[in-house]
Amino acid sequence: MKIAVIGLGLIGGSLAKAIKKNYNYTIVGEDINNNVLNTALEEGVIDAAATPELLKKCDIVLVALYPQATIDYITKNSHLWSSSTTIVDCCGVKRCVCQSLWPLAAEKGFTFIGGHPMAGLEVAGYENANAELYTNASMILTPEPEVKEELIKSLSEFFLGLGFGHIEITTPENHDKNIAYTSQLAHVVSNAYVKSPGAAVHKGFSAGSYKDLTRVAKLSEDMWTELFLENDDFLLTEIKLLVHHLQEYAEAIENRNAKSLHTLLKAGRERKELVD
Repeated sequence: MKIAVIGLGLIGGSLAKAIKKNYNYTIVGEDINNNVLNTALEEGVIDAAATPELLKKCDIVLVALYPQATIDYITKNSHLWSSSTTIVDCCGVKRCVCQSLWPLAAEKGFTFIGGHPMAGLEVAGYENANAELYTNASMILTPEPEVKEELIKSLSEFFLGLGFGHIEITTPENHDKNIAYTSQLAHVVSNAYVKSPGAAVHKGFSAGSYKDLTRVAKLSEDMWTELFLENDDFLLTEIKLLVHHLQEYAEAIENRNAKSLHTLLKAGRERKELVD
């Protein structure tokens, strides 16, 4: 099997390394940074740099770029692929990508399936990529209803072979709604949290809770700006709901209302126990 990995940053680089570790497949790669591309070649993570002729021969194309860059890349190269080609993106939002690329895939004859590997680090770049990044992680796929079940099964087995522990099949809308809460809101909160003056003097006064809450504050503002704005409706709903809940705690503390505060804390604990 021949596989292309487009974008060799943390996500794409880790995919390439996991494929190389777990399969005896030919991997061609592409990256805007020639130093990264050359390093991947020297390390044997990819077998060749992607060219139009090599891309034509690929069975699976994994595109690990930002949303608009993903749309642009696949659109630009859409003439290269046929019915034997399956393209999967790795973007953190799915509606805008699938709405643009499903019609294109139908027109050109290849298969496009939205994807989102649910793993990452607070650092980016090929230098941080590793073959174990996806161990036990969830891989989300958002195929069109018309995609054959055999293809979904085959693709799922491929990702499970890379170390993923679960394959979640859903719609682009359901993906974006859930990801607004489980990922995007967490990044907003973490990024806002460290803007307190207390962040500058936390050393000696912080432990696990501080580290857990601030880990993803160190984000890529380029990527997350695009992701947030492409999912603004669902994300705004989550932010406004959180602000509402925080206001409840603030009012209880300001009024020294122990009963109300106790009730709020109890409800939060019970909710956590229920959803775990």
